[in-house]
Amino acid sequence: MDRTKICDKQFKELFGSTRTPLPTDPEFMDILQKFIFGEVSTIGTLDNRMRELITITVLSSMQTLPQLKSHIGACLNIGISPIEIREVIYQCAPFIGFPKTLNSISIMNDVFTANGIKLPLESTGTVDEKNRYKLGFAIQNPIYGDEIKQKYKDLPYGDDLSRFLTELGFGDFYTRKGLDVKTRELLVLCILISIDQVGPLKSHILGNLKLGNDLNTICAVIMQCLPYVGIPKAFAAFNTILDIINKKKK
Repeated sequence: MDRTKICDKQFKELFGSTRTPLPTDPEFMDILQKFIFGEVSTIGTLDNRMRELITITVLSSMQTLPQLKSHIGACLNIGISPIEIREVIYQCAPFIGFPKTLNSISIMNDVFTANGIKLPLESTGTVDEKNRYKLGFAIQNPIYGDEIKQKYKDLPYGDDLSRFLTELGFGDFYTRKGLDVKTRELLVLCILISIDQVGPLKSHILGNLKLGNDLNTICAVIMQCLPYVGIPKAFAAFNTILDIINKKKK
């Protein structure tokens, strides 16, 4: 099957319609669609469910909200639950900040309402004021140890910074039902690539490997991000992987 046929099949499955050219820029839309849905979608063994979770993560992180609206609809079309979609959007908050996450939540809720999904969705939080640090630390420590606490311990408010990471990033979000930790970590890679954060990307690549997301999966995820973030950011991510591989060879 050539890339045009693959593109047509993918587009119909995701969006429930036959693709039509953009009246003002039909050539550009044809290039875009054939590349994303006819070529990138064939890379690796990711299924459409995972590809769309990656896509809405990237679009939320980059605040490309019109496209986010379309892909949240695609998620619903292929059977991804509203809870899973919500958890993907919520997971962005520690990395892109609350205001941008609220923008994405607004788009998500508009799509849910248009599809007859009653709001608010059921609660999926699992922590309270007394245990959010403890349960967050239980997830964080086996993957990352206390590297952040040690790194910033001599700075003013360094202890607060490390506590916020544990309580907010891992306690309030990673502990939620709807997505497992292994999936959350994979999506965090997408967030970091989207916002051009190469520094923490290395740690999270290593974290993914610890959790069992192998190199083939990680590379396929980066390829899925590429058409949305651009080639330079994808190269930066692949260069980080090469640095890890080369360091292990020494």
